[in-house]
Formats: sequence, C-alpha cells, structure tokens
Amino acid sequence: MRTTTVERNTKETKIRLTLSILSPEENGSFKGSCGVGFFDHMLDAICVHGKFAMDLEMTGDLNVDTHHSLEDLGIVLGKAFYELTRGQALSRFGTAFIPMDEALSRCVLDISGRPYLVFDATFSSPYIGAMETCMFREFFYAFAIHAAVTLHLSVLYGDNDHHKAESLCKAFAYALRQACAPVSGAVLSTKGTLEK
Repeated sequence: MRTTTVERNTKETKIRLTLSILSPEENGSFKGSCGVGFFDHMLDAICVHGKFAMDLEMTGDLNVDTHHSLEDLGIVLGKAFYELTRGQALSRFGTAFIPMDEALSRCVLDISGRPYLVFDATFSSPYIGAMETCMFREFFYAFAIHAAVTLHLSVLYGDNDHHKAESLCKAFAYALRQACAPVSGAVLSTKGTLEK
C-alpha cells in the first residue's frame, strides 16, 4: 500500500485527504464527502474501479456554487498522486474505454511529469443534481496540473448526462489504475527521469 495525506486550507475550502494506491487484491473505497452529492458518487466510482482508498474531510463555500470546492479538490487529489508516484518505477501509461448504457468514454494518460489536459466532453444540461457540469473540466484540469500527468479525456458519444459523466470517471479510474502499477527496474523514461 502506498499512502499519503494532503491538506489545503483557504478562505474558500478546507480539505484533508488521505489517499492510498491499493494492490490488485484489495477493494477500493471512498469515505467522507466533498459536499456535492453527485460528485461524491463519482469519487466512489473512481476509488472502487481504480483500486484507491480515499478518506476525505472537506468543507467549502457551496453557498456560492461548486467551483471552489471541486477545483480545490482536484488540486489536493493531484498533489496526493504526485507524492505517491514521483520518482517511482510505474507502468506510467494507461488507456481505458468504458461504456455506461448508451454512453462511451475514453481516457488515455501518462504519468509523465508533463501536466496537460485535453478534455472533449459536452453535456446537454448545465447541472447533474446540484453539480455544475462545467466543473468536470475544472476538476480534471486541476488534477492534471498538480499530479503532473498528461490527461486526455473524451466522451465519445451518449445521450444521458449521468451516464456520460459516470463512464468518463470510470475510464479515468481504470486508466489511472493501469498507469500506477509498479514495474521492476528503473523509471520508464529515455531521459532516466520523469522530473521536469
């Protein structure tokens, strides 16, 4: 088990997140809440399908909207993954196509030390539950930058926004699970390092 705890406290949010990358034999789990019901559902899916254990204590200015909370959560989760993967000999690359009913999403990523996001997903409604659908991009952007991951996410097709969002998050989870798998030997890089 690889585990770290990251805290971030601002006037907008207070976050304490403990994250573990589990072995293939273990079951992923999510405890706590970000304060946004639908995104808690997505975090649970990411942990279960990615084989991660996440314990989240968080408050945010949800009286404004979900922006500060979900962006800051992306920052904290990205920092946790950076701490857990920095300098490690990992599979590095991950690819997943995940369907949910009529929706199909793809995630391709590289734990590269080179932060970048390509996000190609559209939603027909501005909200799913109380969550602004525009916040998916903001969350994943914050994660990619602070995890130093190259992240390509696409909803290839679909009609139902819930299905599109869930297939997207599960694709992210499976690709990240592949990329985090340890390998023997040196870091997989022709440069000999994944540091900038």
